[in-house]
Amino acid sequence: MADIERLDTWVKYKNGLCSDCMGSCCSMPVEVKLPDLVRIGVVDEFELGEPIKNIAKRLEKQRIIQHFNFKSGMFTLTQRANGDCQYLDQKTRLCSIYALRPNTCRNHPQVGPRPGFCAYTRNPQHGRKVST
Repeated sequence: MADIERLDTWVKYKNGLCSDCMGSCCSMPVEVKLPDLVRIGVVDEFELGEPIKNIAKRLEKQRIIQHFNFKSGMFTLTQRANGDCQYLDQKTRLCSIYALRPNTCRNHPQVGPRPGFCAYTRNPQHGRKVST
């Protein structure tokens, strides 16, 4: 089992690996930029003329982000108490905004703490035969 805190437990990524994973990467902090927040639909394009700190304050108040780094311009999406991304469906362990997902998620695992590797954790529910 992969441990998000221990990069040596991560496995080399290969196509199809996500199909039976528990979404371990969705339990890591997700850093996003303003265009990601527009794509997700939590920031309106008309707001882009406002000071970024005002946008950050609103998003923090709405609990969409948990942090904004003024130096880098990066926002960190809010995580649930168990560490999961707020957009991870708790039952299916799939992204609920997959078509709109941030670039950080789109480019994983090519970018991240260990490029080319992921914190794969097999989902025990996948591969089980369902009785009809």
